[in-house]
Amino acid sequence: MTDGRRTDVTATGDGTAPGDGTASASTPAPAPAPLSTRAREAVLQRIVDRQYAQGARLVEREVAEELGMSRVPVREALRALVAEGLLELLPHSGVRVRRLERADVEHLYEVWEPLTIQASRLAARACAAGDTAGLATLDAALHQAESAAAVDEATREVAAHTAFHESVVAMSGNPLLARTMEQLSWQLRLVFGLREEPAHMRAQHAEMYRHIAAGDAEAAAASTLLHVRDSRAVALRSLFGDV
Repeated sequence: MTDGRRTDVTATGDGTAPGDGTASASTPAPAPAPLSTRAREAVLQRIVDRQYAQGARLVEREVAEELGMSRVPVREALRALVAEGLLELLPHSGVRVRRLERADVEHLYEVWEPLTIQASRLAARACAAGDTAGLATLDAALHQAESAAAVDEATREVAAHTAFHESVVAMSGNPLLARTMEQLSWQLRLVFGLREEPAHMRAQHAEMYRHIAAGDAEAAAASTLLHVRDSRAVALRSLFGDV
């Protein structure tokens, strides 16, 4: 099911979050997410990190043991991921990680392209209006990607690239756009994790950053269009051997 590596347990068997269990006397601790939600996120992260490879069979009992959870929330999480199309039912029992087809990637980019272009446009307009609070987060994501690439940490580089795009969406100030993009988040992370990460992709992010920071909405949109089209080509070449 996995490549044999063990990862940090994301939840404890009794439903408590990792930590010492203490909270500030003046500020109530936030309620922990339901175990099924935490199980879903943990399985998704393992798919994105390729600990669960495409086509790998997932056994409910083994996943529960790995996460340190009972089988009930894991079963609910796996069912949810089947419904979302990231896992698929096996003919007799169990589930496996669904293999991405070319059409899956093309459909994802068809939806992502106009949304992420509009996010960049709105982020630049926000900067032009004086709302530059999100620029520090964008800049940090750029530096994190560069530092990860320098030591060949592909997983950390992918996380930084994902954080960059999510930060642009946050800067847009449009909650409906943010909610819509959130629905694409895990699919994008999966594709980003499976494709190559050539250096020019980082340079394109830096170009997007410059236009957003300058408040040039149309230049930001144009540079984002170039980046998304290039990202699509890289993904199709990495996954399906397109020339």
